[in-house]
Amino acid sequence: MLSEAQIESLAAYLVEGLLREGSMRSKAESGELVACVIELLSANFEEERRIEDEAEKIAEEQARLHPGVNPAEFRLLVKKRLAAQRGFVL
Repeated sequence: MLSEAQIESLAAYLVEGLLREGSMRSKAESGELVACVIELLSANFEEERRIEDEAEKIAEEQARLHPGVNPAEFRLLVKKRLAAQRGFVL
């Protein structure tokens, strides 16, 4: 996961690049746009963390029940399925 400073930097880079290239025009100040992008990115990373935590929990439970299961592969499979069920793109 990215740090708060990294998220802020990424958001500023995205907004400034889109405005500079003319790919986006806005009546709002760039600082307001950056704040919105920060909020969106932060929410996205938080949801991914929740999915990863849940996948880890399920994989651990299944590894105890089925010792032959590869926990890393199973965790990835569970993570993909949880994301798909929630309409979240990994």
